[in-house]
Amino acid sequence: MDEEDLQMLDGTIASVNGAVAELGIRDDMRAVIIEPWRELSAALPVRMDDGTVKVFHGHRSQHNATRGPFKGGIRFHPAADLAHTRALGMLMTFKSALVNIPFGGAKGGIQVNPRELSERELIALTRRYTRSIHLILGVSRDIPAPDLGTNAQTMAWIMDEYSAIHGYTPGIVTGKPIELGGSEGRSESPGRGAAIVGRLAAQDLEIGGDSPRVVVQGYGQVGSSAARKFVEDGARVVAISDIAGGLYNSNGLDIHAIDRFLEEGGSIADSRGGDQISNAELMELDTDVLVPAAIEGVITSENADSIKAQLIVEGANQPTTIAADRMLADRGVTVVPDVLANAGGVVVSYFEWAQNIQQFKWKLDRVNDELESIMTAAYRATREHMQSHGVTMRAAAYNIAVKRLTEATEMRGFLK
Repeated sequence: MDEEDLQMLDGTIASVNGAVAELGIRDDMRAVIIEPWRELSAALPVRMDDGTVKVFHGHRSQHNATRGPFKGGIRFHPAADLAHTRALGMLMTFKSALVNIPFGGAKGGIQVNPRELSERELIALTRRYTRSIHLILGVSRDIPAPDLGTNAQTMAWIMDEYSAIHGYTPGIVTGKPIELGGSEGRSESPGRGAAIVGRLAAQDLEIGGDSPRVVVQGYGQVGSSAARKFVEDGARVVAISDIAGGLYNSNGLDIHAIDRFLEEGGSIADSRGGDQISNAELMELDTDVLVPAAIEGVITSENADSIKAQLIVEGANQPTTIAADRMLADRGVTVVPDVLANAGGVVVSYFEWAQNIQQFKWKLDRVNDELESIMTAAYRATREHMQSHGVTMRAAAYNIAVKRLTEATEMRGFLK
C-alpha cells in the first residue's frame, strides 16, 4: 500500500472513527461498518496488438450492501490496486448513506494506463475483467459506473459482455451511453451536484454576494460541469486549470467560449481571455470558493495556510489531507467534504438504475430537478448537524452517514 492509498484509507477511517466516538457506537459495530464484505482480484491476460500476451490485474471491493446493492465506479489507472479500490469503496458506502439513496458502496479497478492501449486492447481488457467478476455483479447485487480512466463507452462494453452471459441487462451498469439506456444528465451530475452545494454554502456563509468568485482546480468532467453550473447560478468563475496549468481573469472567464475552444482541440494553456498561471498559484488565489476537482491530496499541510478561499468544495475524492483539513478548520475555512460535494454522480446513477428497472426514460429537466432536491436536502441536514453539534461539515456528514448505516445494520439483525 503506497502513501496515497494510506492517505485515502486513513482519511475515511479517521472520519468514521470520529463519528463512532461522537455517536457512542460500540466496537463490534465499528468493525462491521469498516471491513469490506467481499473482495475479488483477478489476473487478466490480454493479447496485445503486437501479438504478445500481457497480464493485467483487476479488483472489485464490495464494501457494504446493508442499505442497498453495492454501487461504485470502475477505475483504469496504474495505482488502482486492491488497497486503492478498498478505500474508494468504503467512501462510496457513506456517500450513498449521506444522500439517503438505496445503495451501498463498492469500487473496482484495473492497474493499467488506458492511454497506452489501443481501442481493441481496451475492449479485450474490459471484457476479460467483466467475465472475471460477472458472478458478483447484478442489478440487485452490484452495479458499476465510470470512474477515472473509464467512460460511457467502457460501460457499454461491460453491459454487452454481461448481457452476453446473462441476457440483456441494461441496469447492470450506470453511466452508459443514452442510446443504451443511460440517463440524461449523468455525465454532468458530479460537478453539477458540487456546484449546487457550493452555492448553498456560499449563501449561508454570506460570501461573494450574488456573484461569488470561484476557482476550479482540475477542468475535467467534474470541474467543467461544476464551472458551468456555478455560472448558470450567477457566480464568476475567475480561474480554471488542468494538469498543464491554469487561466485567470479577476473579472470572470467566459466558460462557454473556453468550452467551445477545448471542443475544437485547443487547450487551457492556449486559451485567451485571461492570464496563464500555474496550478500552485491557482490554489492560492484570492477567491471566495475553491473547487479542487482533479485528484487526491492537492491541499496539504504545505499549502493549507496559503489558501485564501473562505469556502472549499471538494469535487474530487479526498483532495484534502488529514493534516490540512485540521489546519483549515483552525483557520475557520469551511470545507464541503467529498462525501457530500461530489455525491451527484451516485444520485443520478440511482436515477438511471431506476429508469432501467422501470424501462421509462426521464427528461433532463426532471433529472436536474430531482438532483437539486436530493443534494439540497443532504446539504441542509449536514449544515444543521454541523451547527447544532459544533463540528466541521465533514464530521457532520459522517455522523449522519454512520448513524444511518448502523441503524440499518441493527434493523437487519446482523449482530443478533
